[in-house]
Amino acid sequence: MMVPAALLLLGALAAVVAPRLLARAGWADHEPVVALWVWQCVVVAVLLCCALSMTLSAAAAWQAVRGHVFASAPHAVVDAYPLVANGPWAATTAVALACGGAWTAAMLVREVVRARARRRLRRAELLVRAPVLPGEEPGAEPLVILEGERPDAWWMSGTAPQLVITTAALRRLKGRQLDSLLAHEQGHAQARHDWLLHCSGALANGFPQVPVFAAFRDEMHRLVELAADDMASRRFGRLTTALALVELNEDRGVFGPCPTPHAHVPQRVHRLLTPPDRLTAMRRLDLTATAALVPVVPVLVAFVPGLRALG
Repeated sequence: MMVPAALLLLGALAAVVAPRLLARAGWADHEPVVALWVWQCVVVAVLLCCALSMTLSAAAAWQAVRGHVFASAPHAVVDAYPLVANGPWAATTAVALACGGAWTAAMLVREVVRARARRRLRRAELLVRAPVLPGEEPGAEPLVILEGERPDAWWMSGTAPQLVITTAALRRLKGRQLDSLLAHEQGHAQARHDWLLHCSGALANGFPQVPVFAAFRDEMHRLVELAADDMASRRFGRLTTALALVELNEDRGVFGPCPTPHAHVPQRVHRLLTPPDRLTAMRRLDLTATAALVPVVPVLVAFVPGLRALG
């Protein structure tokens, strides 16, 4: 049980320490795409720790599982792992982690089902506000313009993705500002940010007491917006993108003293108006490569006894 316990300790350490380290990283706001990658690698590493610990614990508890896990392994490798049932702890650990995995899958399914239900509801409301004309098919048009007094725009994902924009937004946004808004929403769709939000929401809702999952959800909502802002600003300029954000959100009171659900918008505008302080290409490559190695650590911990036996 030494290796499963070490994996659980490693996962717990990463779940507690990683959010604090990433919160102190000053480069995350300047490199949101790299920050998104780092967060995903950390979460994958935590999940791998749990999955590998569950597998080895089950192998120690039940002979049938052990036969499948080590079916083609040499005897020296099998002997390197103390695969004997240590009382009820091996079975208890395996069952608890398996239940956690099933609960995670259930939360993800619930998150996706709820998102699809919300999308169906919004599409039904869209058909009421913008009825299909004779000869048209629902969802056939990639762009839908709604009559509305509040400037707004959103991307509706799905098999037939659509960009919805109100007439108030069209009146407010002129020329390149409108183009930057479209580029922002298209950036969300191209990077499949909706799936990042689904996964982070499922983990945070399923395990609200785990710091890394709660921080993962909060940071995903923030970083995907920054990443989409950067996609738009690279094509149409930072000032144009900032002005489009101001025009789109000015009537929502986000720039006042009272906090609102869109309180992150002023920070996004300030970031766009501040001269970019990006990392060098080599530094970005180093961070990307280092983050990619993080999920390898639990794999190495699990395979160290076997590798030593083979060596």
